[in-house]
Amino acid sequence: MKVAIVGVTGYSGLELLRLLQGHEGVEVVSIHASQSVGKQIGDLFAHLRGIYDFVIKDFDAEVIMSQADLVFFATPSGLSKSLAAPFIAANFPVIDLSGDFRLPAETYEKWYGQTAAKKEELACFTYGLSEWVDVKEKRFIANPGCYATATSLSLLPLLDIIDETAIIVDAKSGLTGAGKKLAESSHFATVHDNYQTYKVNQHQHIPEIMQNLKKRNADVPYIQFSTSLLPINRGIVATSYLKLKPGKTSEAIKAAFQSAYKDKFFIRLEDGRLPDLHQVIGSNFVDIGWVYNPVTEVITVGAVLDNLIKGAAGQAIQNLNLMYGFEETTGLIGLPTYV
Repeated sequence: MKVAIVGVTGYSGLELLRLLQGHEGVEVVSIHASQSVGKQIGDLFAHLRGIYDFVIKDFDAEVIMSQADLVFFATPSGLSKSLAAPFIAANFPVIDLSGDFRLPAETYEKWYGQTAAKKEELACFTYGLSEWVDVKEKRFIANPGCYATATSLSLLPLLDIIDETAIIVDAKSGLTGAGKKLAESSHFATVHDNYQTYKVNQHQHIPEIMQNLKKRNADVPYIQFSTSLLPINRGIVATSYLKLKPGKTSEAIKAAFQSAYKDKFFIRLEDGRLPDLHQVIGSNFVDIGWVYNPVTEVITVGAVLDNLIKGAAGQAIQNLNLMYGFEETTGLIGLPTYV
């Protein structure tokens, strides 16, 4: 099948281009951006020379629909909702990597501080948390956020055995999670050799996570959620602190995870050990580990993933595979870089 990428010069757009080069069933036919139109992608990004000779084109919905079978939007939140409108009207398949179609309109406007897409457009989209949502033959996918993916995947299996009123999540991201737009917080002198906590209880992925948890267990009232910036390029670490329900034992933790993910290729489990980022960077894997403290009766659950792959472009391709009947792993069997 043929696909187009809108927002190709951002981190997620470039990652889509890199990963799709190894997908035997997909051909990228055009790339689009608001800047650098008319320039060859290899002239802007030397690592693509000799691999892609595409010229970046201006955005034109009609041209894209005439040439491709599906469009990826790898644009910042706030742009996709308007750019995607003609595709939705034409029932043309869209996978959106931004936050524009993940939440109900009122929730989006509260947490993103922007006007939401039309409610009838939002209703067309399926939230594509690949291991938990059936996207087969769907046409419009809202790809999950990176923090939301790591946190949801690590909590959803446990909601029947933990105290849903005592969920504490301490999440951390590499700098690429903030996108390419420069801010004072992303200057080298600010990030290097530093550790910053930001948006405590205010991060826009919180309602996304809550939406996922409540679909599984309506009794989850809230979560305590903090986010911090690590002085690294990429990666998400989500560490959760949880309490077992009365009568539940530590053996129930392993059973819950194994039941949920026994046939999920990209989820790897570790009992009694917390995973680290080197295990997953450069891959579509999510590694989840847990340790139970019988003294405090606290479960510590750690989930790690690559925010640009499983947290963005990789999960988008995973959703494409599931939508169109490709093997779920097609184009995504890459070993973690490890070092």
